[in-house]
Amino acid sequence: MPRDTKISKVGSNVTLINVMKIAGLNTLGISLARIDYAPLGENPPHTHPRATEILTVLEGTLYVGFVTSNPENKLFSKELRKGDVFVFPQGLIHFQFNPNPYKPAVAIAALSSQNPGAITIANAVFGSKPMISDDVLAKAFQVEKKTVDWLQAQF
Repeated sequence: MPRDTKISKVGSNVTLINVMKIAGLNTLGISLARIDYAPLGENPPHTHPRATEILTVLEGTLYVGFVTSNPENKLFSKELRKGDVFVFPQGLIHFQFNPNPYKPAVAIAALSSQNPGAITIANAVFGSKPMISDDVLAKAFQVEKKTVDWLQAQF
């Protein structure tokens, strides 16, 4: 059944099935997620510190990608259609975006851990509690402090 994507500012809804939901997954090293995407919705840049992810598109189209580690920071990306599969290596920043302004998309992701973890980059950087100093972030992103303050206010 389609999940509500309107509850998210980014237009997606991730339904994770892991050891916390099904105790029988304990010690099996797997979990699963259904991701529903609104038109132009995304699963924003994030990482799984304890799992590789394999994503299969069930409906619609997704633009997906991941970025390698320093110093290359190379983007590997592809537009996927129904039935296509893509792998996101453990620990690397990755994303999915529905480029269709009229139709939703749905995908299933399998993860190689019973507890893969998820770190959404923008939430972690701009929404941490307590906040990371705007001096630190302004220098890191090479922007004005007022830009950092505005970004932090969004979270």
